[in-house]
Amino acid sequence: MPTEPPNLFLLGSSHRVASLEERERISLPADSIDDFYKGLQALPGLKESLVLNTCNRTEIYVSGNGSPPLGPVSEYLMNFRKLENAFLEKHTYRRQGEAVVKHAFEVTSGIDSQMVGETEILGQVKEAYDDALNRESTGKVLNRVFQKSFQAAKWVRTHTGISRGQVNLGNVICELARRIFGDVSACRFLVVGSGEVAEMALDAFGSRGARAITVTGRTYEKARELAEKSKGSVLGFDSFRESLHLFDVVLCSTSGKDPILTREAVRKAIAKRPARPLFLIDVSMPRDVEQSVGDLESVYLYNLDDVSAIANENLKSRQAEVAKCREALEKRAGLIWNQLLFSSNPPA
Repeated sequence: MPTEPPNLFLLGSSHRVASLEERERISLPADSIDDFYKGLQALPGLKESLVLNTCNRTEIYVSGNGSPPLGPVSEYLMNFRKLENAFLEKHTYRRQGEAVVKHAFEVTSGIDSQMVGETEILGQVKEAYDDALNRESTGKVLNRVFQKSFQAAKWVRTHTGISRGQVNLGNVICELARRIFGDVSACRFLVVGSGEVAEMALDAFGSRGARAITVTGRTYEKARELAEKSKGSVLGFDSFRESLHLFDVVLCSTSGKDPILTREAVRKAIAKRPARPLFLIDVSMPRDVEQSVGDLESVYLYNLDDVSAIANENLKSRQAEVAKCREALEKRAGLIWNQLLFSSNPPA
């Protein structure tokens, strides 16, 4: 007996519909994911779910039979993050059916990224999928979609030039520092945080000759391990603000709720290094550095949107590759969606 066709839905927000400030309001705090999943899985009409929550996007993929579950999902997110309905409607997008598959393919392949062609998103989607698997919140539909999205991403990187130029945050951050200081090998570099972006930045600076590298973070052991990999030193998290004036470039990449660098802390640091600029890169969500810090003299403050704009400066030369990717992914998405429909309604 044929079953009902799969209902596949997506509620999401990204740089395409929301500014950095708006994305901060929608993004799920790292320590709230467990609670969010518990409430999500209890919604009526929902059988499968996967949450993708990165520094640039918050997306909720759901599948169910019967009534479309997007209404309850949207209301749940609105209440969970204490948002107004009009705000959520304006700064989110909704997809259904085959369009969800196509979107997932484009996201995983880096086509939909703020830094077009960046490579970090594939790992982030894999982490989100593994997390959903461990929670037993995925099933036949979402498993199929995301397993195929990984294959699609591999095809894109193998058969197109979308990632030409090694587009990743580490290289872009290093390029920004070079524009300000010239030779980065003489820069004193402080990394606050010990995640993937921190590691990429350390690799980028190290490959360009930087040797004065220091790492700090809330978890001392993680910071120490990362410092050892980069042949740098480690600094206690509680005291790094007092040493801020010693550094030329500071990358903030933590997952806390509140800013770790206030205007006053940075003002004190600048006073101790007259006529020497301080370059701050904040790639955290929510942000680690108070926005008003950028108003201080001799301070260069860049956030995620700024970094992405720099990364996309050469995008025009890759537009043909972007179009090629979209066309190929659309065909693949149609094939997978038809397979899902066929498997739910096989011929008699």
